[in-house]
Amino acid sequence: MTYTKIALVTGPTASGKSALALRLAEYFSGEIISCDSMQLYRGMDIGTAKPDAFELGRVKHHMIDVLGINDSFSVVDYVKAAELCISNIYSRGKLPFFCGGTGLYVDSIMNSTEFGDMENLPDYREELKSVAAEKGGEFLHEMLEKVDPEAAEKIDARNVKRVIRALEVYKATGMTITEWQRRSKLLPPKFDSLCMTIEYEDREVLYNRINRRVDKMLEMGLLDEVKTLYEKGLFNTQTAGQAIGYKEFLPYLEGAASLDECVERLKAESRHYAKRQMTWFRRNDKIHRIIADGKTEDDIFEEAKALCDDFFKPELIWSVKY
Repeated sequence: MTYTKIALVTGPTASGKSALALRLAEYFSGEIISCDSMQLYRGMDIGTAKPDAFELGRVKHHMIDVLGINDSFSVVDYVKAAELCISNIYSRGKLPFFCGGTGLYVDSIMNSTEFGDMENLPDYREELKSVAAEKGGEFLHEMLEKVDPEAAEKIDARNVKRVIRALEVYKATGMTITEWQRRSKLLPPKFDSLCMTIEYEDREVLYNRINRRVDKMLEMGLLDEVKTLYEKGLFNTQTAGQAIGYKEFLPYLEGAASLDECVERLKAESRHYAKRQMTWFRRNDKIHRIIADGKTEDDIFEEAKALCDDFFKPELIWSVKY
């Protein structure tokens, strides 16, 4: 048995990927590794749609609730931790299923982006965060333009985290992130991966799902969760404080907007994020698209199960399911 095969379930927010991954992991005797950069943070539960206690009891999950809201965690950190999870899951005779919509994490795992020779630079990262806080994201983006104009053209100045990452790569390797990524992709991947994404060709169907999910989150107590985190200093952080589902309520908490205005803003931001996710995943021709329009959850599961059945042979011979 080779310990190299991994399955990934991706898709835009509210597409149903978590429910699908849970069913697949149960059926194939697997464990789930979260591929969501915000589910890493403790206390950010409702707004990140973390699995609840019942779901966590059904299937073992990894890479959830491992950080405090003030902690930094780079893609380098994520890949190293995820690779350890894969090894541990196989050591228990289980199969690894990734689940999440953070495109950078998905790509790094699928392509086995090589970080081994790259020094992690937490001090430099904190220095860049301070620059961003003092002089703004535009200033940081101008720094990137000077060393990697190609990356600067692709990365929005408002995406401070990605700008910092590109500057970190240049500092650590002497290469632009564009060149570093190109070289990484020339290396053979560490894992044989099956990646599936749930898509809705009718955007309105997905957008309605997003709107309903936001309403449900509010019923579950999202606003109270945001207030608690606000009191703990969430919005003073560069990463966790920028999470969709939380930052939209800051104007309400500070008396600058009504609750209804913030809820509508959250729905709009979630829809825009879903659109960006779909664009990201469509760029990768190695990802299997599961079109969800007009299909039941059972239909989607059967389609994904067939892909996994074929992919995981002969590993399934050793599966607990048999």
